[in-house]
Amino acid sequence: MRDYAIDLFDRWTQMWNGDLALVDEIMALAFTLRYAQPGADAYDSVKDRATFAAAIDTFRAERPGLEFSTQGTPVVEMDDTRTGIIARPYGARITAPDGTIVRELSGTDILRAENGQIVEVWSVSGGAEGRSFYA
Repeated sequence: MRDYAIDLFDRWTQMWNGDLALVDEIMALAFTLRYAQPGADAYDSVKDRATFAAAIDTFRAERPGLEFSTQGTPVVEMDDTRTGIIARPYGARITAPDGTIVRELSGTDILRAENGQIVEVWSVSGGAEGRSFYA
């Protein structure tokens, strides 16, 4: 189940990088988002897949050059029904149109899954003014 959880987190990251088809694949029909980043209170009311896909699309449109990646070692507690938790640091790199790295940030996401789909998310970072764990 460890491999499944790590793959779930990888798909979560791909979703945030714009693969919005993954919303229907990895998110439960109803879920709770808990974002602690400054300015992330708009996610408090997102509870369904369609609204989440639209929110991610808007987020990406407002932040050209942003790409997420996994970082660090994942912490996994998941049973054979694909129910449990994966926690992992992530990186966010902002790149200018000429390819210059503008900023690198880090955060940590914790995903709680039931039967292989995400039902709850906790996400913490310093937002746009944050810093990288690995700088």
